[in-house]
Amino acid sequence: MDSEQFGKRSKAKSTENKKFLQQLKRVNWKTVDDFFHRAHEEVFAETDCLACANCCKTTSPIFYPVDIDRASQFLKMKPGDFVSKYLTIDSDDDYVLKKSPCVFLGADNYCSIYEARPKACREYPHTNRKKMVQIMDLTYKNTLVCPAVLEMVERMKLNKEFILK
Repeated sequence: MDSEQFGKRSKAKSTENKKFLQQLKRVNWKTVDDFFHRAHEEVFAETDCLACANCCKTTSPIFYPVDIDRASQFLKMKPGDFVSKYLTIDSDDDYVLKKSPCVFLGADNYCSIYEARPKACREYPHTNRKKMVQIMDLTYKNTLVCPAVLEMVERMKLNKEFILK
């Protein structure tokens, strides 16, 4: 699915998915985790992130001090220089990239600092975390960014265990 098709599909499913994911907060967290973790493995076995890279093109990860240190060391820069060149502070007082797409994303969708990428990038799209019910708002937002997350949610909606009233 190309990015235009994904954008249309994710927007068309947006309201339905938001409601569904909000309702999942009432389901046993272990049941939700089991499904998401299984779906995460299945969907990412079928997904080529390098063909998409929408996460890197549209969103910015949070850079924690350890991420700044790791990335600046990788680039052979002083942490303060890294911050002033690439980062800004957002409304939540977090360091994020100054602009999108990510400055470290190449034309081939490879990350030039992949080995030193921030924790948020390492963990994205957060669908294999423990207690997924605690991040349903983030999961919803990720259905609008990541085709793999949208696919996991669509599969979940078809599972009888999660058909909610």
